[in-house]
Amino acid sequence: MARGFNEFKYMTFDVVGTLIDFEGGITRCLAGIAAEAGVSIDGEKALALYRQARYMPDAGLFPDDLARVYMVIAPRLGLPAEEKYGVRLRDSANTWQGFPDSAAALADLAKSHRLIAMTNARRWALDHFEKQLGSPFFATFTADDTGTEKPDPAFFRAVFDFVASRGDSKDDILHVAQSQYHDIGISRTLGMTNCWIERRHAQKGYGGTIEPERFTMPDYHFTSMAGFASAVRESLKERT
Repeated sequence: MARGFNEFKYMTFDVVGTLIDFEGGITRCLAGIAAEAGVSIDGEKALALYRQARYMPDAGLFPDDLARVYMVIAPRLGLPAEEKYGVRLRDSANTWQGFPDSAAALADLAKSHRLIAMTNARRWALDHFEKQLGSPFFATFTADDTGTEKPDPAFFRAVFDFVASRGDSKDDILHVAQSQYHDIGISRTLGMTNCWIERRHAQKGYGGTIEPERFTMPDYHFTSMAGFASAVRESLKERT
């Protein structure tokens, strides 16, 4: 059986895709470019092409890599393959919004747990995302800080070292994320307790997130941050 929420001191969160709607941000930007070019695009096709391009061997750090990604996918979407549009897609990260339930859920969870951000995004992007989310984090870890990206175990071990410096361990952490590939599978391998936020529960496929080799059954499963926060709140009430 899953442990009680009161047994955790920390909740670590994936940010892009779990808390920030990157798929909406990317497709809105591409749709704007398409409108200027007098064409239209299919959002799901764009995300599939994005996913393929994002995981090419020469991929860079996110979201800087979006400038390169655009030049790869533009011809297949009928969009103008001009560098200025790649720069626009990259810079659109500064306008991406949190999911409607993210900020309120995080504010609620921060009342009972220390929240830690774990994102493959670079620090400049997280600075924007944090503002969108109401600056709820006790600590933050980016690709710039760790020198690597999830699902590399080294990213997680950087967080383990941080909580160890406070006299705690990975057993005190509940890891919360939407990506089976980047988070849920590796967190299980590393012996963490995890919670899957299935943001695409009403849609087919994995969208802009790479598909895992195999599905990992999570310890907790919710389709929204609001549902997760509500369950935590009710669980803690029952134990007081």
